[in-house]
Amino acid sequence: MRSDNVKKGLARTPHRSLLMATGVSKEGLKKPFIGIASSFSDLVPGHIGMRDLERQIEKGIHSGGGQSFIFGVPAVCDGIAMGHDGMRYSLPSRDLIADCIETVANAHQLDGLVLLSNCDKITPAMLIAAARLNIPTIIVTAGPMLDGESKCEKLTMISGSFEAVGKYREGVIDENRLLELEEASCPSAGSCQGLYTANTMACLTEVLGMSLPWCATSAAVSSHKRRIAFESGVQIVELVRQDKKPLDIISKDTLRNAIIADLAMGGSTNSFLHILAVANAANIDITLKDFEELSHEIHQIVKLDPSSSITMSGFYQAGGINAVLKTLLRDVPLFKDFIGVSLRSTSELVKEAYVDKNVIHPYSEPFTTKPGLGILYGNIAPEGSVIKISAVDESCYEFVGKAKVFDSEEEAMSALENDLIKAGDVIVIRYEGPKGGPGMREMLAPTSLLVGKGLGTKAALITDGRFSGGTRGICVGHICPEAANGGVIGLIKDGDEIEIDINKRILNLHVSDNELEERRKNYIPKDCKVKSGYLTKYAKIVQDASHGAIV
Repeated sequence: MRSDNVKKGLARTPHRSLLMATGVSKEGLKKPFIGIASSFSDLVPGHIGMRDLERQIEKGIHSGGGQSFIFGVPAVCDGIAMGHDGMRYSLPSRDLIADCIETVANAHQLDGLVLLSNCDKITPAMLIAAARLNIPTIIVTAGPMLDGESKCEKLTMISGSFEAVGKYREGVIDENRLLELEEASCPSAGSCQGLYTANTMACLTEVLGMSLPWCATSAAVSSHKRRIAFESGVQIVELVRQDKKPLDIISKDTLRNAIIADLAMGGSTNSFLHILAVANAANIDITLKDFEELSHEIHQIVKLDPSSSITMSGFYQAGGINAVLKTLLRDVPLFKDFIGVSLRSTSELVKEAYVDKNVIHPYSEPFTTKPGLGILYGNIAPEGSVIKISAVDESCYEFVGKAKVFDSEEEAMSALENDLIKAGDVIVIRYEGPKGGPGMREMLAPTSLLVGKGLGTKAALITDGRFSGGTRGICVGHICPEAANGGVIGLIKDGDEIEIDINKRILNLHVSDNELEERRKNYIPKDCKVKSGYLTKYAKIVQDASHGAIV
């Protein structure tokens, strides 16, 4: 066992003494050492229930014959961090968390890991750490929260709070109703209810085979989730015994499986960043070209909130990820069978899976032959940009508008709040990329306000920043190169005409090459907005979004 490096031999007498100080018995010293990396936090709704799941995982590890050790890692709630400087820390926290897990696991020579996660950057961080460490690992995602409800109106965090702000500003609802929605939108522990980034990454972790079946969709407060946590604890000991490692599971084929499932379900645009980063950590050749290639092949067979009214609870009842895997294995030759942490083949796991065809359509009868996500190129984004096609009304697949340019999210929000954005406008938010932000903030507040004000199909938004998985409307993000790296987005002026064509996968600025060259002569990218601390280090070493914003 790897842990023999800290517990066997005469020279390790001090180490054993220190381990006994933690409560490990002499018998416990003979067992595999299993770390539980827990992102429990009282600050994050998706994580507040993890103390109970930690206990279930511990029970499972000890039942399976292992010795467990819990250690903590940071967690950021994107919803609470949204719309202010706190959001700059969200994406950078991904790499910080991966570093924390790598540090603790290697410093103490753990034999295996159970990674307890839930929200937006924590789950991909744990996948990155798993790939880097390549010791037996299983991921437990803590699950979605229950749906909100008020006066028989079904609510999610997005519809009941962010979009409700726009409705209130437009006079659609009064202050009393706004307060009712605020109180009822998030009724329990768990990740936000739709197929936003947290649940997208949980689903893709299950697709990758790095968590047990049903883990992604079983509710945070359910007994099913507690049982999965226990079973994960038992299973990690078996993975250690069989020396089944993450890089035996995470491969080019399984990462492409994740991309296929993502496109078929219409997940969060942030998944592009995270899959690229996991591929980098695993030293696997996956690039934006894989997303582009597959996006022309894959149909969308699932539509969940924010693209429909069906939330994660409805998806769970409809058969969850097992149902999606069964459909893709049967009908998409590009989707490969494999063996994950369950130590059973995917085809075996899903053989008897229930599929509600009203929610998970047969591949021959998709919601649309368009994928849920797409890559747009053009003179604004020669290295690519991302759009959530599933969240765009088909009447808006071809959109041409006039630019309204802002050098920060705050400036754009001010314009929206003061009714300076009209139908036919294209909001351009720049200097919000990985380097320019720094930290690549999510633009959920302005996109939600657009929808709440009734402009979701009448105006567009493009940015070198990124979006929440809950974003809907004509919203293009991850524009590369970003403004801070001299990208064309930094040369756009108010009134310039911008074309967004989803059918042709185009994002173009209708300005001549000669005019752009003239503008470039006088263009000096703005300095980093943050002058000290973690983010200044991050800005110096982070790569662009087309490479997963890796450091």
